[in-house]
Amino acid sequence: MCGIAGAYSWPDGGPLTDRLTQCLAHRGPDGDGRYDHRDVHLGHRRLSIVDLSETGAQPMTAEGLALTYNGELYNAPELRAELEAAGVRFRGTSDTEVLLRAWREWGTDCLPRLRGMFAFAVYDERTGELVLVRDQLGIKPLFFVRRGGGVVFASELKALARELGDTLNVDQAAMIASLLYYWVPDSRCAYREAEKLPPGTWLRFRPDGSTETGTYWSLREVAEEGAAYRGEVDLHAVVEDSTRKHLLSDVPVATFLSGGLDSSYLTALAAREQPGISAYTIGFRPEDAKFEAMPDDLRYARIVARQFGVDLHEIEIAPDVQDLLPRMTHHLDEPIGDPAAINSYLICTAAREAGVKVLLSGMGADELFAGYRKHLANLLALRYRRVPGVARRAIGAAVDRLPVASSTRGYRSVRFAKRFLSFADLPEETAFRRSYTMYDRAELLDLVSPDLQSEVDDVLTEHADVYYDTKLTDQVNRMCLADARMFLPGLNLTYTDRSTMAASTEVRTPFVDVEVVRAAFRVPGREKIARRQGKVALKKAATAILPDEIVYRPKGLFSAPLRAWMSRDLAPLVREVIEDGVLVESGFLQRDALRKLVAEDAAGREDRAKHLWHVLTLEYWYRGALRGERLGVQ
Repeated sequence: MCGIAGAYSWPDGGPLTDRLTQCLAHRGPDGDGRYDHRDVHLGHRRLSIVDLSETGAQPMTAEGLALTYNGELYNAPELRAELEAAGVRFRGTSDTEVLLRAWREWGTDCLPRLRGMFAFAVYDERTGELVLVRDQLGIKPLFFVRRGGGVVFASELKALARELGDTLNVDQAAMIASLLYYWVPDSRCAYREAEKLPPGTWLRFRPDGSTETGTYWSLREVAEEGAAYRGEVDLHAVVEDSTRKHLLSDVPVATFLSGGLDSSYLTALAAREQPGISAYTIGFRPEDAKFEAMPDDLRYARIVARQFGVDLHEIEIAPDVQDLLPRMTHHLDEPIGDPAAINSYLICTAAREAGVKVLLSGMGADELFAGYRKHLANLLALRYRRVPGVARRAIGAAVDRLPVASSTRGYRSVRFAKRFLSFADLPEETAFRRSYTMYDRAELLDLVSPDLQSEVDDVLTEHADVYYDTKLTDQVNRMCLADARMFLPGLNLTYTDRSTMAASTEVRTPFVDVEVVRAAFRVPGREKIARRQGKVALKKAATAILPDEIVYRPKGLFSAPLRAWMSRDLAPLVREVIEDGVLVESGFLQRDALRKLVAEDAAGREDRAKHLWHVLTLEYWYRGALRGERLGVQ
């Protein structure tokens, strides 16, 4: 895993590439490199994982091609064997060289054959063309800014923002999207002039200033092909194969282990391949865990570790959140309000201090196999709508009067009930959006400047457009597809990449794999959610290796004791942001609406901890992003 940067037909592209590459030093502390040819400049920061020798250094050149590459190819051995059979000779053992030789042999036709996570730039000295590429599922990031026929690119937005900040402007629609979702969708960027290369696509720049784009892999098409599949799906074999391939490394590999189904499944499979593998898990201060009513993940993680001979490392989450909040906001590139990023960062920091560079994560299983509460809740809402209106109104009134917390603890069941009733009567797409986002339309309009109504409506329309952009007739798989297209790349893969690379570690996601995705959408929704239980198909597969007490334990959350933090550690910061924050002073956020959120949370009437946490992250991101620029609502 590495950091890449470069410039093509850009004024002072060489010095700019040097500065961009230096901004990415945390992504690759093991080495750096540069390539220059006319007005093409490629930079690289290396985190050495496969082929630790100089034959794996980048940018890599061969036969008139130059490549700067961030990622891992898990089918590199198979591709290498195929290329060798065709007469291709290799200098080293890196997957970088496999990719470079595959590009020379097959060009863009090699892309659908790649199995891994990657973002790269390849330059052809013969044609003078530069091509940018991103992996099928958006695991690895690639940001760029283009002007005229030129482009400058980097693995992280913060690098571009630091070097081009005077010419970049904050995108108000992206800020609104961040408020709604608590993250910025992959289709948008926090700066108007910057772009993210969409997953499964490539973008070619030519010397004459023209460009060409292509799509080599479509998640929507894979999902629709899966719906037409009528054969048996050996899900355990697919997950086992993916896990085995994700262990490919010349350095030790460890795992995240929460004690939940997904991480336990991968850890058990990995332990079969690498006995004694290390795993990292987290716990919380007792007072925080009690207030938040959080599950006892440590107990289950210890069961898995004992059964499979795993070397378990336990980390207590008790950070100085006032100090960590602005640092995490900086690391995350865009305003992301999920405190789980802190967990990932602290786990990877501990692992890195122990000499571990690579960890496996269970990320993606919930999205693909309908494991979130929202998936089941949206199906239950179909039944709830058949309850007579008089009864629904009575239920709603009774639940509305219940408190979500006392002075000493929170009531999760009440929070869940209020959340459910906030969307249970709505149409399918609106209900699904409301089941996991922060505000409905009216609340969002109250929160931001009245002049931003059109941007609010654009953001809401985009969600509907993505949700309905499919021929799937299965509601469960429609939800899974929407999650895999928006929630997974926009939030979970994004915070995983930035928070873990901030600690100079590589996290791999065996569930977010093209073959696992293909298998997931061959499983009908009725086999994912059944008898009021989610992720049924994956649980059935996991019983091949895991005990029932792990497979069927109550679902936990990879999160943080947010309500405890907000009520104690961060309360002063909330007051500061509401009374003196730049977002309020600019007119973007409305002070009275924020005060209402605080009052509702303080009284225990509603759970607004996540809302207020994200207001803090948005404020700190905005302060760091503007470099003296003011948002200015027109």
